[in-house]
Amino acid sequence: MGPTKEVEEIPVYMFMGFLESGKTTFANETLIDRGFTEGEPTLLLVCEEGEEEYNEKKFAFPGVTLYNLEDKAELNPQNLAKLAKEADAGRVVIEYNGMWLLQDLANNLPENWIVYQCIATADGTTALTYARDNSMRSLLLDKIARSELIVFNRAEAVNNDAARQELHKLVRQASRKCDIAYEFKDGSVAYDDIPDPLPFDINAPVIDIPDDDYGIWYMDCQDEPQKYAGKTVKFLAQVCQTNRAGKNSFVPGRFAMTCCVQDIQFVGFPCSYDGYKALEQRAWVKVTAKVGYKFHNIYRGKGPVLTALSVEPAEKPLNDVVTFS
Repeated sequence: MGPTKEVEEIPVYMFMGFLESGKTTFANETLIDRGFTEGEPTLLLVCEEGEEEYNEKKFAFPGVTLYNLEDKAELNPQNLAKLAKEADAGRVVIEYNGMWLLQDLANNLPENWIVYQCIATADGTTALTYARDNSMRSLLLDKIARSELIVFNRAEAVNNDAARQELHKLVRQASRKCDIAYEFKDGSVAYDDIPDPLPFDINAPVIDIPDDDYGIWYMDCQDEPQKYAGKTVKFLAQVCQTNRAGKNSFVPGRFAMTCCVQDIQFVGFPCSYDGYKALEQRAWVKVTAKVGYKFHNIYRGKGPVLTALSVEPAEKPLNDVVTFS
């Protein structure tokens, strides 16, 4: 039997947003840019059709295979791998449907497809309306949470301090590291420079997380785990006993709400603790732990892993659900 052929990684570039948010324009401009590609065959997956169309004649290089994937049933690893093979693709560009959750895609990507970049777009004339509507807000936050950058087009509509503050707060509910840009009709771009100070001292010998700010710490540690590696943290949490935590471990965490009651979820990091068996499920505890950054099955890769220095009984707080901002 001969040696196993190693499957080559395929980089994936994501463009996300609702219809008419400018994502097609952004993807078009990217494919026209000669600096984006060195001529590799590219599979372009378009998951919803808007008014703007792709101008394939203007693409920097030939070899872009455009496929309209508008039926979610086609979103499965076998079909995606087949499409990439037929296109002989060395990279994939996806214009994702704004009404689909990103987890639907994450659950169905072929193993060798690696997401390199996610960019979200939003229409400045409708952004605040969507931000104030629970169902649309939830879909917006779903995209922002995984994006490196969100561009608000037609920014004239939100070119005032109150609107900028509201949109800044919206983005920070989902991500503390997503950059925010405002693009105007004349092509000029302004970047959000509103500061985001952390509500705790990251340089303290023991980083004491205020009870209501657990969500902010969780998101910041998830976004930049290496920033906390080797540091000691102290926080209030509930006990989650799960086999996924690993040997001699549990998950201390909190229930967190992104935008509405329907999306409340438990968030926490695996924590090794020899006395974990004595902890009651859902009990409130005060945890002091050392933060590590290493491989854990719960992440299928590297992530924050805690080692408890002490776990003490604690009282339920006044607000038992936290937020991310």
